[in-house]
Amino acid sequence: YKNVAERGPWSKNLMVAYNHYKAKRYDVALMIYVMLAEAGYEVAQSNVAFLLDKGFARLGLSTHSTYQKAILHWSRAAGQGAAAARVRLGDYHYYGLGTEVDFENAALHYRLASEHQQNAQAMFNLGFMHENGIGMKQDLHLAKRMYDQAVRTSADASVPVGLALMKLHSKLYLDWFPWVFETVDLARWGKSLPEDWDISLMTILAVILGFVWLLRRANQQHVERQQRRAEMEAVAAAAAEAAEAAAAAEADE
Repeated sequence: YKNVAERGPWSKNLMVAYNHYKAKRYDVALMIYVMLAEAGYEVAQSNVAFLLDKGFARLGLSTHSTYQKAILHWSRAAGQGAAAARVRLGDYHYYGLGTEVDFENAALHYRLASEHQQNAQAMFNLGFMHENGIGMKQDLHLAKRMYDQAVRTSADASVPVGLALMKLHSKLYLDWFPWVFETVDLARWGKSLPEDWDISLMTILAVILGFVWLLRRANQQHVERQQRRAEMEAVAAAAAEAAEAAAAAEADE
């Protein structure tokens, strides 16, 4: 019924609002989307929240009030099954946008999007929270399970999951070899590093691995070209020998 209802005569206004958005008439687009959102159109509810979220249109509201309005429309869209809206609700509670920081509520929204809509981003976020003990007890093995689910759900998650797993495995190795903590004061050493040092390190490693892969790929292509050239030369030599043999046979006749 929902799909049928949203294809009614009012649905053409969605395209009108979209055209205003493309023309950067954000306030006009927002007003049309608000009207459609009040009529129950899930796409319009998500678009209203998006415009407010990105600051394209604020209608004179403060940043905090704008986020509060966005939460309202994200909630309505999520209630109609929009996975992206559900994930964004989790983000709002995680970062405290328009509301208080509430990691447990953030995890709840991520879990709903993960279990009901099979959203890879929600799975990745849950893995990160399990890995770092944010809003829940730290569980590295459950974090790995969530990361693995994310990459199985969407191939686009391969790179971020790969980086996250590299970091996760380093933590597991430290758990397996506790003598490292006795040898090196990791806590003091870690305080001297930037807050996002791990992400920067993983990015650098990814660039290095990508460069190595390109070199290996180029070398492999060079070897393949040499093999094809050798095969073509062998074929040409065989053809030449056959031609010489045929010429010799004709001369004998």
